[in-house]
Parts: sequence; structure tokens; C-alpha cells
Amino acid sequence: MGITEDLVHWTHEQKCRKAVESLERNGFTARYCATPQTAAEYITAGAADSVSIGFGGSMTIASLGVEQLLREQGKEILNHSNPSLSRDEKLEVMRRQLTCDLFLCGSNAVTLSGELVNIDGIGNRVASMLFGPRKVIVVAGRNKLVDGSIQDAITRIKNWATPPNARRLTYNTPCASTGFCSNCNSPERICRVTTVIDRKPRLTDLHVLVVNADLGL
Repeated sequence: MGITEDLVHWTHEQKCRKAVESLERNGFTARYCATPQTAAEYITAGAADSVSIGFGGSMTIASLGVEQLLREQGKEILNHSNPSLSRDEKLEVMRRQLTCDLFLCGSNAVTLSGELVNIDGIGNRVASMLFGPRKVIVVAGRNKLVDGSIQDAITRIKNWATPPNARRLTYNTPCASTGFCSNCNSPERICRVTTVIDRKPRLTDLHVLVVNADLGL
């Protein structure tokens, strides 16, 4: 790294560590990960006692490359994003994710005050984050951090996550065409369920990994 890159990386690290401190104050098990590889190692270690592992359709988790490794370890993989699944099979996988041993997902935004903010189209991902799985590991890259309010986090999601995700999933929504949220009423709208986890749910073993790298959207 050059001096500029070093300073930018250092600045991101301070923000990541502040988010981790705030998450810990809010009851989460939170870890700072200097690299995506560190996050992947945490996940594989945390999956040691798990038989069934659910994947919440996260580009962040996919980028870590843990699915194949866990599959090779004989884990039962519950990933509804598998293109070979029929609609009914996908729904069944989503339902089974609600009671899996370990659920892996990303977060659309994490505030520096330690809140997880997410927007779903169906609600299966956020439902599994809240209650059901024996353990939940949420991974958030530094690009998901928001130095501001919950409303700022929602704005971040609707400006930077929803339009490209709608386009990636080939949904027929205005934002997939324009790149801007118009608070549409499209039948394929993916902004339908907004959740804020401001403290760790009492009965959920919820871990949050904050990674000093840009991951996902």
C-alpha cells in the first residue's frame, strides 16, 4: 500500500472498531476482521458443531467462499439461491432456514451506534436473523457502515443497495432501470419489510463480523 491507501485503510479500521464497540454495548457478540479471510475463518470455526447451515442470499457471504468449504465438511447446506430449485423447493428451504443450526447473512447497513438495519422483499432473511436458528453470524463490510441515524441507514439502503440488487435479480422495478428509489408500488418491489435490530434479541446467539473491506452492495 502507498501512504494514501494506508491512511484510508486506517480510517476505515477506526470506524469498523467503533461499530464493533457499539455492537458489543448493545449485547451482540461482535468482532473486527481485518480481512475477508479472517471472517471466513471465524465462520468455519463457528460452524464446527453445526449440521445444517442456512444462507440468506447474501453477496457478502458468497464472496467469502465458505459455502463450498462447509459443503466439503459434510454440512447440510440450505441455500434458496440455488438456481436448480423450483419455486416450491425454494420456499421449503427458506422455511428450514428458520430452524437451522447456523444462519449466515449480511446486513444492508450497520450504524456506528451499533444497530443493524435491513430491508427485505419477502422477509425470510430478517426473520431468520431475529429468532429460530441456534446461531446467527452476520457479516458486514466497511461499505455498510453508516455514521448517522437509522433513517440515514435506510436512505443508504434505498440509494445504494436496493436499485443494484433489483437490477441484479432482474426485477421489473423503476429503480432497476433508473438507479433511483421512487417509493414504487411495483408488484416486484423488493422494499417491503424494514427491520431495525437495536439490541441483540434475548434468545438469539447473534454474532456480527465487521470487515475492513468493501463487501456486497
